Amino acid sequence: MSTVSSKAVGGQLQDRLNRAIEQVNGVVFGKQEAVELAFSCLVAGGHLLIEDIPGVGKTTLAQALAVSVGADYSRIQFTSDLLPADILGVSVYRRDRENFKFHPGPIFSQLVLADEVNRATPKTQSALLEAMAEGHVTTEGETRPLPKPFFVIATQNPLDTVGTFPLPDSQLDRFLLSLSLGYPAPEAERRVLTEKDRQQYMTELTPQLNPVEMEALQELAQTIHVSEPLLDYVQDLIGATREHPHLKIGLSPRAGLALVRCCRALALIRGRGFVIPEDVKHLFPNLAYHRLLLSESETASIDSVIESILSSLAIP
Repeated sequence: MSTVSSKAVGGQLQDRLNRAIEQVNGVVFGKQEAVELAFSCLVAGGHLLIEDIPGVGKTTLAQALAVSVGADYSRIQFTSDLLPADILGVSVYRRDRENFKFHPGPIFSQLVLADEVNRATPKTQSALLEAMAEGHVTTEGETRPLPKPFFVIATQNPLDTVGTFPLPDSQLDRFLLSLSLGYPAPEAERRVLTEKDRQQYMTELTPQLNPVEMEALQELAQTIHVSEPLLDYVQDLIGATREHPHLKIGLSPRAGLALVRCCRALALIRGRGFVIPEDVKHLFPNLAYHRLLLSESETASIDSVIESILSSLAIP
């Protein structure tokens, strides 16, 4: 394919991606930044963690995103009695054929909403780990690939809520970004109160992309240019978390790689062929928040630590 035609195809995908984002914004009122972050995470090939109270639009965001990108969608309600087989699937014996047939679980979807993931036991939570990390699951000695693209949106209740099990560090690190939707602004909430029901909006949504195009966008994002000074800036940010006196654990090299991937995706969404420092600063809090752990003796917050790190480093 020639350079001209490649640019044309990229421009068409960009337009369709913009329409998908606009469509989701038309359902999730007043949360443009959260919607952009969710799409950045998807285009970067990662997974998203949302920590928030019930009723602020987490499920609506996941459903609208799935429809807009043409993805198969499934929702798993995590509870204390949920078993790994309920997620992955199970083989059932067929007496007429004298063999077993595997019945895939809801994890075999392109977009999976893991709702209230921290209400399940650690054993069940870990059933997501291989799927999120490797893009396949192993059950009963057989490895089965998951559909592509594969995107998990997990929601969790605040950790001080009764009946929750904190996600282990290894599980948290599999989420590319984390965010909180929060309460809507007054004008957005008035729209929720006065306009038609969200489910009516959902029935009007149409796919703006398909899975093949989403994979093409993910590949296109990895061609976005990142300059050497920006890579230095990313390394400085990662290094600062490892040396910060208030932090028990800093960011890993995997986190640095994730930050670069996500910055490329954000630059693509914003219509640029290169990453700028503002992309890094914008994404760093959402990438770092769920990965950092305060020292036990510290009373500072993760937010204040991240802010101090960003303000202490010069922008290239």
